[in-house]
Amino acid sequence: MLIALAIFLLFLNGFFVAAEFALVKVRPSQLEVMVAEGRRFAKTAQWLSDHLDSALGACQLGITIASLGLGWVGEPAVARMLEPVFTAAGVDSPAMIHGISLGIGFSTITALHLVVGELAPKALAIRRAERTALICALPLRWFYIAFYPILDLLNGAALALLRLFGVESGGDPHGEHSEEELRALLTRAQISGELSRAEHELLHAVFEFDDLLCRHVMLPRGDIEFIQTDSPYEEWIDMVRRTKHTRYPVCEESLDHTVGIVHIKDLLVFDLTTDKITDIMRPPHFAPETMPISRLLRYFQAVRQHFALVVDELGTVTGMVTLENVLEQIVGRVQDEFDTENPEIVPVGENAYLVDGRVLVSTVERELRVGLDSEEHDVDTLSGLLVDRLGRILRAGDRVDFEDLSAEVLDVKGARARQIRLTLNKKPPASPAAN
Repeated sequence: MLIALAIFLLFLNGFFVAAEFALVKVRPSQLEVMVAEGRRFAKTAQWLSDHLDSALGACQLGITIASLGLGWVGEPAVARMLEPVFTAAGVDSPAMIHGISLGIGFSTITALHLVVGELAPKALAIRRAERTALICALPLRWFYIAFYPILDLLNGAALALLRLFGVESGGDPHGEHSEEELRALLTRAQISGELSRAEHELLHAVFEFDDLLCRHVMLPRGDIEFIQTDSPYEEWIDMVRRTKHTRYPVCEESLDHTVGIVHIKDLLVFDLTTDKITDIMRPPHFAPETMPISRLLRYFQAVRQHFALVVDELGTVTGMVTLENVLEQIVGRVQDEFDTENPEIVPVGENAYLVDGRVLVSTVERELRVGLDSEEHDVDTLSGLLVDRLGRILRAGDRVDFEDLSAEVLDVKGARARQIRLTLNKKPPASPAAN
């Protein structure tokens, strides 16, 4: 009877250990899904998770009772079973028989308690948290109800003790994941095979999406092709044939006096005898440089337009941005039949890359795994960083050395470097980017 009781207490201890670790390990979102699926005991497990302090108190009370009971009945039971063995072996001293039997009994019960009552249930609960939480939910709820007065008193005493150390009760015991923690979870999910590489990259891009501003993704002012209101129709057609864009700003003298936007489809039905460019253009839309592209996406959806001119705080047009520019930050480079854009970063040999001057400094740091101390400079693009380091307009042949690489300006258009050669001072990354 004592051995049977010891075995029962051993497994009872394991039950409470498994319940404790399962409740800590399982996430509330997982329980919500199981409740929605109608899983048995899911609502009970969710209630225990919502009252985690009380549920863990019940687990600790159960572990304490089971451990004390196991020590009380287990060691003497094992010792009493061993006494006849030592007597038959010729050991006559009652004190020696009792001492050796008690020592072996204590060692045996301690080992079983650690393995069966602690380590194995703990490992099971960590690896099968959802299933273990469901299995343990109903018995633990019954135990909680049966010992509620004692548990309420103990929890009250524990909270009072915490308040002495300045720790207040309340709040979400599970806590919330920060963005860095979520990124780490996604990386672990990809490594374990739960997420594909494409899914991981897509979700990672979503986190960065709201951090990007219009000025980070816009086409610079100097690269914008536009139509003059007083230009002849033949010039418009020549520009369309040369540039093959879909939309064009319509301006009076310069981009700072943009009066409308013309779609290529409108030019196809343009009547030279009766129509004017102002008759077929649509109203222009403007976006500040500092607008997050997540808001810009919602703006495009609201106005049913895929094109906006970017302005600075003085109202000067500094560039333009399209819906394609925004979506590319999530899904990667998108090109149609007429796009002739080259990759931003192109490997040209060991430790060497050709880089577009408009590429973001953060992109270079991420793809080439280097540090350019961009936090010290109020710039966005690689060309802007070189200008800031040199303190003057760039010229072809200029060279700037960083800790991890050297940058050489190969081609300049106006005040901006169009092409830059980067030479790494270390081993190249495992998979150099060519976005």
